[in-house]
Amino acid sequence: MKNKILSIFFFLLFITIVSAQNKVRVYGYIIDTNNRGIELASVYFENTSTGTSTNNNGYYELIMDIKDSATIVYSMVGYKTIKHTIKPHQQVIQISVELPALSKEMSELNVVGQRRQTSTVDMLDPSKYRVIPNSAGGIESLLITFTGVSSSNELSSQYNVRGGNFDENAVYVNGIEVYRPLLVKAGQQEGLSFINPDMVKNVKFSSGGFDAKYGDKMSSVLDIDYKKPTEFEGTFSLSLLGASAYVGTANKKFTQMHGIRYKTSQSLLGTLDTKGVYKPSFIDYQTYMTYQLNPKLELTFLGNFSQNSYIFIPDSSVTEFGTYNTGRKLTIYFEGQEKDLFQTAFGALTLNYKPKAGMKLSLLASAFNTNENETYDILGEYVLSEVKMELDAENKDGGTLGIGKYQEHGRNELNATVANVGHLGEYEFNNHKLNWGLTLQAEIISDKISEWQWRDSVGYSLPYSDQQVNLYYNLKAKTDLNTWRSSAFFQDTYKVEGESGTMLLTGGLRAGYWNFNNELLLSPRFSVAILPHWKQDYSFRFATGVYYQSPFYKEIRDTISDALGNLEVKLNSNIQAQRSLQFVLGGDHYFRAWGRPFKFTTEAYLKLADRVESYSIDNVRIRYSGENDAKAYTAGVDFKLFGELVPGADSWINLSLMNSKEDIIGDSYVKNSYDDNGDIVSSETIYPGWLSRPSEQRYTFSMLFQDYLPNNPKYKMHLKFIWSDGLPIAAPSNSQYSTAFRVADYRTPPYRRVDIGASRVLVNGKDEIMNKTWLKHVESIWLNLEVFNLLDFKNVNSYYWVTDISGQQLATPNYLTGRQLNVKLMVDLK
Repeated sequence: MKNKILSIFFFLLFITIVSAQNKVRVYGYIIDTNNRGIELASVYFENTSTGTSTNNNGYYELIMDIKDSATIVYSMVGYKTIKHTIKPHQQVIQISVELPALSKEMSELNVVGQRRQTSTVDMLDPSKYRVIPNSAGGIESLLITFTGVSSSNELSSQYNVRGGNFDENAVYVNGIEVYRPLLVKAGQQEGLSFINPDMVKNVKFSSGGFDAKYGDKMSSVLDIDYKKPTEFEGTFSLSLLGASAYVGTANKKFTQMHGIRYKTSQSLLGTLDTKGVYKPSFIDYQTYMTYQLNPKLELTFLGNFSQNSYIFIPDSSVTEFGTYNTGRKLTIYFEGQEKDLFQTAFGALTLNYKPKAGMKLSLLASAFNTNENETYDILGEYVLSEVKMELDAENKDGGTLGIGKYQEHGRNELNATVANVGHLGEYEFNNHKLNWGLTLQAEIISDKISEWQWRDSVGYSLPYSDQQVNLYYNLKAKTDLNTWRSSAFFQDTYKVEGESGTMLLTGGLRAGYWNFNNELLLSPRFSVAILPHWKQDYSFRFATGVYYQSPFYKEIRDTISDALGNLEVKLNSNIQAQRSLQFVLGGDHYFRAWGRPFKFTTEAYLKLADRVESYSIDNVRIRYSGENDAKAYTAGVDFKLFGELVPGADSWINLSLMNSKEDIIGDSYVKNSYDDNGDIVSSETIYPGWLSRPSEQRYTFSMLFQDYLPNNPKYKMHLKFIWSDGLPIAAPSNSQYSTAFRVADYRTPPYRRVDIGASRVLVNGKDEIMNKTWLKHVESIWLNLEVFNLLDFKNVNSYYWVTDISGQQLATPNYLTGRQLNVKLMVDLK
């Protein structure tokens, strides 16, 4: 089947290239006398209906049959019109023109009107990146190529920002904070993220130093605006990883969007070392409706239901690891299965009132419910052996180093409901923009945990005892939580205009209270942005403030051990919100090179945190200590070059450098010295001090590059590349080895990944094949061919620790997905 699809793809490529021989492609930029791109300028062939308008960078592109000569007209209101005559000596012609303003006032107005980043929030138009290779299927895959953002698991939509963990990222859709399931422990269980890419209008993202209007998270904010269709529109797609469908309609008062998505990562999971039967099935329905009650009053509804089902029946796993001289192979034979079911529902009702120009008042009510069930019984029998570095595969197997068994059992159920009501306000007058808000939220959570692990090594149950059989790990608990919290904020943005430039000052205060720990939080925040009127285009910004990580259910769970070593959960009502003082200093330089627009961004940051909760990460599950037991700091610098490396196609290159450390208060371990007989001769208590945080990636390099065939830009290529530092690792269930590992700063290997895609678009009215009557309601058809993990890097996600009777642990890597081919078809309706 794959070979047939490839044959069709390259046949279309050949036919299109041949048919394009008589067409001439003209492209370029329209700029003003200040070397800035002019948006929405008209470009057309004289005396024809063939034309276009420039994008926000001033870029245009025209394709037309030209037999003798043709005249191109460049025009824009307030600028002088220019004409250019061409002859078809070449199939591809680049023409860039400079339009002089008709008056000095128009030139100055254009300078002021240029869009520039005036806060730590960066903006992205998702419609430009629909065909970027994306194994996770969500909008979050684009965030990984932003400065300060990293991820080491392509199966998950979760991401780390500047040393923080997954739970420190706030996500808003239309001003309402959204949540994700709580029990997910592995990327293959995760399914679809809340955000439906087909319904997104704008993406705003901040890596830190964000305004007071955003909630109590310490790392980042992802702010999504859903679109309001103005006429009928629709999209459906089909690929080896799933399918989706979207439709939107509108009339004078009522607009509606409906989207349904289905995802299966079965083909991706088939590239893992663990072989067996994978049955992942993820489905999601979402709707957004608006009704204009009168010119000043609007009612909106956002609804979502999702069901993530994951069934796994493992068979066997063969993992080779180690070095050339000390090669190892772990072979595991499995019995049992895992069945997980996560169901979430979300609804939000908003009433928007605009009493006068510049003012908007909103009343919001929303509810979120998640019902999660995780059940597994898996028995594994393993053989650890040597691997000889022989070229002949038959002679590679060496001697057996150890054998053992383990069994993992779990029956976990969680039901959580979060409901809130709130008010948001916005008022613009003179040079001020005021924002304020108030929210009251109730949280009802019921959690039942029953999970244990049994391990046997060389016939001995671990941890070993000659009196009884012990479990390696055992946790059983039943917890109920019923709390409420409130929050409020107020901020003002003041704009100062002067001859030397423009300055925007933003100051705000956020307050929060939670009745569980009776803690009142006050979070002042301030930022300033300066846009100087220099000959060269620069902008600068600085932000500072106090940021809290208001604890949720996972952060307050403290595990207590009884006399027999069994663990139970106790909710810590003395927990305090984690707190950080943040500083962000950044700037942008806008310039043109090779006639194309670019932006170079630099941001330096410092985060000083106290009342920190230490945690560990296994795959995508975060386990908190349940106590404020640490202090931390994170410092770094991010660089980003954004622009058109190829005319008309956005690309970017990022480099992030970071140092993130924490000091767990009162932690220590004993370091023993041994004689030749293996007896302890001396012991020393080590207090490790500052250690790498679990999410520290000291460097991250990422790149997104887009290209196309010069004589036929409908054939496009997209490449995404990530190379980031490995994450710190520690031996689990053994505090002494865990701390010693962290002192030695052992890490996973660097995460490296290259995804590449090729696409062909067929456009109604421009491609002859699209002129069929039965295709009259089809606007465009995209055929994408993608290769995930092109270079087949073996990235490490986590480790399985093989333990012998003496308690020594050997880390066996759990590798992520290998190379995988995907074919995707997307159809846009009109």
